Amino acid sequence: MAEGRKFKVAVVGATGAVGEVMLAILAERKFPVSEVVPLASERSAGGTVKFGNRDLTVRNLDTYDFAGTDFGFFSAGSSVSKVHGPRAAAAGCVVVDNTSQFRYDADIPLVVSEVNPHQIPNRPRGIIANPNCSTMQMLVALAPIHRAVGIERINVATYQSVSGAGRSGLEELGRQTAAMLNFKDPSPKKFPVQIAFNLIPHIDDFQDNGYTKEEMKVVWETRKILEDESIQVNPTAVRVPVFFGHSEAVHIETREKISAERVRELLSNAPGVVVVDERKPGGYPTPVTHAAGKDPVFVGRIREDISHPRGISLWVVADNIRKGAALNAIQIGELLAKERGG
Repeated sequence: MAEGRKFKVAVVGATGAVGEVMLAILAERKFPVSEVVPLASERSAGGTVKFGNRDLTVRNLDTYDFAGTDFGFFSAGSSVSKVHGPRAAAAGCVVVDNTSQFRYDADIPLVVSEVNPHQIPNRPRGIIANPNCSTMQMLVALAPIHRAVGIERINVATYQSVSGAGRSGLEELGRQTAAMLNFKDPSPKKFPVQIAFNLIPHIDDFQDNGYTKEEMKVVWETRKILEDESIQVNPTAVRVPVFFGHSEAVHIETREKISAERVRELLSNAPGVVVVDERKPGGYPTPVTHAAGKDPVFVGRIREDISHPRGISLWVVADNIRKGAALNAIQIGELLAKERGG
């Protein structure tokens, strides 16, 4: 970013998987910081985390005074955000929250940096919410289409990596894979059934309508972010034995007819999107070969739906920890910094 004002930044949940990536991205993108304060629970306080080539000491969130802190990036769970988010905001710190705590509050903007940055100033409580990772990558790809011809319905199956369940999810897949390769019992702990060499069509709690909360997040968040309550969304969320990167098979029905070629053109010019769409082996994005550790949302398998006159099908892949959580939060922070002369 251009030279200008610098800001005191706090990262809440700095020792977690998302917090570590937030710190890395702040350094990589040369965010205009005067000071970075890593915060975590009392249990983790006193340890160190990396910020660029420096080691920073983790401080105790419970006793930290947010006065004088410009921005707080929160990724330590909903219960932590519920207590400390409003406390930070009351001290004048703008909170960018990566949990589900505030996403559905009418007076909290829910922002994808490439889709609805105009909502950032509408923050009467001093808090901005980061969407769920699977919603975020889908809408980076779909927003340009919605703006062009409108979307009536979205039918999406998400294939979500274990990193979406946190460090314990990564550890469980690694442990179970090693156990099975050595002919030992995989004994599930984090997930309800074995995840190694398996698929689990269940993420988060089941709701009264038979969908899970993870699936309903996609419904609620899509309508709020696109500012269109009429969009119909039918999601199925599946946990897959992949370490990093969520994939989505997305089928949309548009209000006006649009060709696959026009969709490719729109997405090729869309911010944050990389089109990988060749009709040959390997001519499509996958979480391992394209998404893991990368910033963009990758889109391939773009084709017209042979079962619907106004249907388009796509395959959407992104790193759920990086773009799906940490990067979007920092991108929001960059827009906040620009707003304040950074």
